[in-house]
Amino acid sequence: MRALLVGAGEVGHHHLTALAATPELEVAGIVEPAPLPHTPAGRVPVFTDYRQALATVRPELVIVATPPRTSLALARQAAATGARVLVEKPVVIDPIELEHDLLDARIAVAFQPHFAPGLAALLAASPKITRARMTLSCRRDASYYRGWRARWATAGGILHQQAIHGLALAARLLPSLTVASCTAEVEHRRHFSDAEDAVRARIGFADGRELLLTGRVDSDAPSRHEVHLTCACGGELSVTGRNLEAGLGPLATAPTHTELRSALYRALITWHHDGQRDIRLFALSELRPLLEMITRVYRTAGKQLRPAA
Repeated sequence: MRALLVGAGEVGHHHLTALAATPELEVAGIVEPAPLPHTPAGRVPVFTDYRQALATVRPELVIVATPPRTSLALARQAAATGARVLVEKPVVIDPIELEHDLLDARIAVAFQPHFAPGLAALLAASPKITRARMTLSCRRDASYYRGWRARWATAGGILHQQAIHGLALAARLLPSLTVASCTAEVEHRRHFSDAEDAVRARIGFADGRELLLTGRVDSDAPSRHEVHLTCACGGELSVTGRNLEAGLGPLATAPTHTELRSALYRALITWHHDGQRDIRLFALSELRPLLEMITRVYRTAGKQLRPAA
């Protein structure tokens, strides 16, 4: 199956590694206006023009790994050719941009941690969850906030960039995303970018469920991104890992993120050939209510957000 990678930056490089580890796929082309040293020039055609790449490669799978300001339009152009499309999160910052388009049915959002052990069965079972608690703790220093990541308008905040994998999983397991109440606060001290260093929120939904979230990108503790679930029966479930990769299993045997991306690609291949959509594939149409919830959090805490120094 021919794959076209759009964007050979940091995230695109991770995709190249995972694509090379997926024998069912052939990287038939890369689109990158300014190729980086790790772009495999000479072995794979590198294009600067997206439309030329689509016409020349005629890919069956297109992976869009570009900043949010461009990724939605690029994903829809690829879908219009009949390809299956995988687009990197958060796709857009403003949920209003996600007006329904028929092409969106061919597009999935790249949440590879949702392919961690046990999550397919968890999503299929849809247990009644009364509370979800998402925790993210990592460190992002000044070098991370370069270019588009420095500005809120082009990158958003912690909930758009780092914590969205866990938030998306928690949201899928809660029966309602109709927000009834929201309390939130942010810390913005280091001023490496327009975005915050920490965010905390409690979101109450109309059906009585709640979502608690804590995200920090200035922590010196070991990195972790986890979702803890309280079931109506009183039981607890925990999806653990540096970035959810252990799923419901032990951390010692967790798959690598390259392996998770390969599992994601294989689900896209099956979807393309058989029309069977894996329950772990996150549809683009599911993204708007999630982004609306994120927007609600930041608007609640908005008075504390300041431009970077």
